[in-house]
Amino acid sequence: MSNSWKLNGEETRVIPRILGLRSQWKRSDKEWRRLIEAGVTSEVLDSAISSFIIQIIAGHGAPADRLCNKDPFTLKSTEYLAELFPNSKFILMIRDGRATVHSIISRKVTITGFDLSSYRQCLEKWNTAITTMYQQCQSVGGYRCLMVYYEQLVLHPEEQMRRVLNFLDIPWNESVLHHETLIGKDISLSKVEKSSDQVVKPVNLDALTKWVGHFPEDVLLEMPSIAPMLTELGYNPLANPPNYGKPDSMVLKNTNDMHQNYDHWYRKAVAVVADPSRVERVPST
Repeated sequence: MSNSWKLNGEETRVIPRILGLRSQWKRSDKEWRRLIEAGVTSEVLDSAISSFIIQIIAGHGAPADRLCNKDPFTLKSTEYLAELFPNSKFILMIRDGRATVHSIISRKVTITGFDLSSYRQCLEKWNTAITTMYQQCQSVGGYRCLMVYYEQLVLHPEEQMRRVLNFLDIPWNESVLHHETLIGKDISLSKVEKSSDQVVKPVNLDALTKWVGHFPEDVLLEMPSIAPMLTELGYNPLANPPNYGKPDSMVLKNTNDMHQNYDHWYRKAVAVVADPSRVERVPST
């Protein structure tokens, strides 16, 4: 992989927080007036926030010509970020909300406002968040924001990665199909990030339907009203699981290899996490 561009693998967690603070200030007329009275104008705040974001992104990894960031909730501020950084581009990764919520709950991912004891409440929170991100991505336009469906990326990695690299004006490179070979080299992982044990594995089908069988019956029956964005995004809210499509042969091969050599991939996963107990000891079926 060329070192002229870089994806910062670890989530910073602080960038969404600073953007969230600004949103809170903007929503409160009283608080916003106080800032203006104190000389903290929009221009001053924008300059400070843009400098903060640049320093965090540039500082938490090796130097590169292009800098990237993957804090998911930053896309709730896509319109604002598009103004702050006129040359920026955004990728909105869309995933079946049921899979997203199951991943959050099963991995105990701490997100402000999400009640990890309630599938219903987490789905409602997901619906609110993805509504904002989807609308903001549409608002800045297809030239600035590309929507990529997680399921299609898993099923057809080359087709989808060609879309992504073309959108970013980056030449095609086969190595993007084999990210697992770059772990510890061009790709850095955090030992405390909840998804690190999955990233060490090749693209495979296991994560697509892990959520099936975990949702309460009443939530399944009311899914269209609890999470209407499922339908808006093209998912069948009553299918368990939906038919996401037919995978490419490479993905089938990867999945079979993982199942046949599970001990090997289990050891790799354990090596990149701080808490080995959360790595699955048995292969998915």
